[in-house]
Amino acid sequence: MNKSVIVTGCAGCGLSRRRFLSGCAACVGAAGVAFPARSLFAAEQTGRTKIHVIYSLHGEKQERPDWPNTGFDFGPVMNRINSELEKSCPEFEFVSSLAKGEADAKKILDDDKLKNIDGYLVYQMNCWNKVVQTIATSSKPVLYADFQFGGSGGFLVYTAGFIRKQVPNVGFVASSRIEDLVDAVKCFGLVKKGGSVSDFVAATAKVRKDKTPKPGDLTCKPDSLKCLSADECIKRMKESKILAVRSNEPKPDSTVLGIPLVNLGFSEINDAWAAADKDESKAIADRWQKTASAIVDVSRETLETSAAMYLGMKAVLKKHGANAITINCLGGFYGGHIHAYPCLGFHELVNEGLVGACECDVRSTATMVTVNALTQGRPGYISDPIIDTSKGHIVYAHCVASNRAFGPKGETNPFQIMTHSEDRQGAAVRSILPVGYLTTTLEADQGKKEILMHRSRVVANDPDDRACRTKLSGEPLGDIEKLFTSWDQWGWHRVTCYGDLKDPVYALAEAMGMKVVEEA
Repeated sequence: MNKSVIVTGCAGCGLSRRRFLSGCAACVGAAGVAFPARSLFAAEQTGRTKIHVIYSLHGEKQERPDWPNTGFDFGPVMNRINSELEKSCPEFEFVSSLAKGEADAKKILDDDKLKNIDGYLVYQMNCWNKVVQTIATSSKPVLYADFQFGGSGGFLVYTAGFIRKQVPNVGFVASSRIEDLVDAVKCFGLVKKGGSVSDFVAATAKVRKDKTPKPGDLTCKPDSLKCLSADECIKRMKESKILAVRSNEPKPDSTVLGIPLVNLGFSEINDAWAAADKDESKAIADRWQKTASAIVDVSRETLETSAAMYLGMKAVLKKHGANAITINCLGGFYGGHIHAYPCLGFHELVNEGLVGACECDVRSTATMVTVNALTQGRPGYISDPIIDTSKGHIVYAHCVASNRAFGPKGETNPFQIMTHSEDRQGAAVRSILPVGYLTTTLEADQGKKEILMHRSRVVANDPDDRACRTKLSGEPLGDIEKLFTSWDQWGWHRVTCYGDLKDPVYALAEAMGMKVVEEA
């Protein structure tokens, strides 16, 4: 029986705060974020349930580009969570740790073997730190929580994997409301009282569903969308061409969804950027300054280099006779292969009825081309979604979006020019998109021969400073619980378009020999 006291900070091993944050998961409770020191032996004597809270993140202060953003201080967030758990769950005993990945998680499990831990709360604070998978092997009850606009990508993908594999000891909470987290944590008490781990998981699911508001009025504003026939859409897709800029190594050309795909090196787009007319770049920067409702932390020089990137992309599209381009923007920018983010250029392209797509995501780019053809010019909007059960919403977040949601000839909506969110560099777009309309969200996969689809009614534009700049909030039509189940098979990205595309998508899928999978 372990009678040692769990101490705050790293006093127990003599490590500095910096060394702790860089990799010491053996210490329970990071400096400044731990629960008050308390003996687990004393907790056992009082019959309290002992919960180990594990924050899955890079470090207490984020030093790399990632969600929520570089420089983000997790300390106040973790302190608030810890304080709320202490206050609201006096019948429980809590200790906390930071963990960067699998090695840290294994060390935590090894150290916990003699501490009679009753269960784990794993908080996904950054997206892709793989901690919860190892903790789940403990067979102890595990509550998995999303720090929204921080860990949401990993949370959705990993949760869907747990659901698909029917992992029996993992419950989850996906709420921005801390009271919902507290109610889910209280479910650990069932096991202490003789209930099974499956009882705990079922109880967390009941809490989540009970706390999710029932759908509101899903009546949408009228939308005069006229889609092409399936045959005409397929014809236009075949007449399209996608340029994929992902590295400087040559790759063979191919097709995706019947759309020709040409692979280019960074050097071609960078040379076109460098050759862009300086006076024309200045004129475009002038226009952005006049039309943006706000410009935040973006210099005039950055506007001009972004305008040059737009002109460079236009030149390359013209050279290759293409109407769509997708660039490995992060790899290109961080690797020094390109010298301006393409976000504002993508914004201009989609406003014109062309396709500019993020992160060299070819599947989503092909989906955008499909949407563009089917709707006769409406822009698709790639996003990294977040599900918030406290509101019954799905939030579509990214740093690129059109401000002509109904196509090149449609009305404009306000937009702001801000830095790219993860690293607070360059120039990106926050589009304040129109609310009250029905949207359709898709991913079309050639290998699967499937089109993933859900629809939602737009209810808000979320202003949160964390994560990507444009955040379109929608209330899904259908079962929000079902929305948790496909991310491990399809990845994080989705493509959203204004309009009800359900019937046209079914017709198109039939004509292409594909199946529609409704994810809500």
